[in-house]
Amino acid sequence: MTTVKMTVNGKAVSADVEDRTLLVHLLRDHLGLTGTHVGCDTSQCGACIVHIDGRAVKSCTTMVGQANGAKITTIEGIATGDQLHPMQEAFRANHGLQCGYCTPGMIMSAIDIVNRHGGKVDEETVRHELEGNICRCTGYHNIVKSVLDAADKMKVSQAAE
Repeated sequence: MTTVKMTVNGKAVSADVEDRTLLVHLLRDHLGLTGTHVGCDTSQCGACIVHIDGRAVKSCTTMVGQANGAKITTIEGIATGDQLHPMQEAFRANHGLQCGYCTPGMIMSAIDIVNRHGGKVDEETVRHELEGNICRCTGYHNIVKSVLDAADKMKVSQAAE
């Protein structure tokens, strides 16, 4: 057993886990943060994406020890109280979700894409960078539309800060 310490959604967390524990299982099974989904266990679908120190990472292939001491943000940690994150709001407003299973991973990936590109993204960039996320409902058009909409709103909110 190993004791890991990290900050998850702004709260200090400590857990005793086996060395082979994946981050997705710590989040879901030990911390009850079930918004991070397990879709494939092979790092192909993107349903498990979280942010580690501000960068999108597939938690189904990340050993919990790799996140020791890190700042983790899950889908549950991006809203501010009852106010949705601009990316969540854009997915809602643009019908960027169908069954919703891929949505948390898509949103976490999309936030990372917008942040890395300074809010300047185009359709081609979004489509290319979301290739690691699978939507089995084929909702890609509205997902891309949502990301582009949120990018504009995220630029405005970042400029106001």
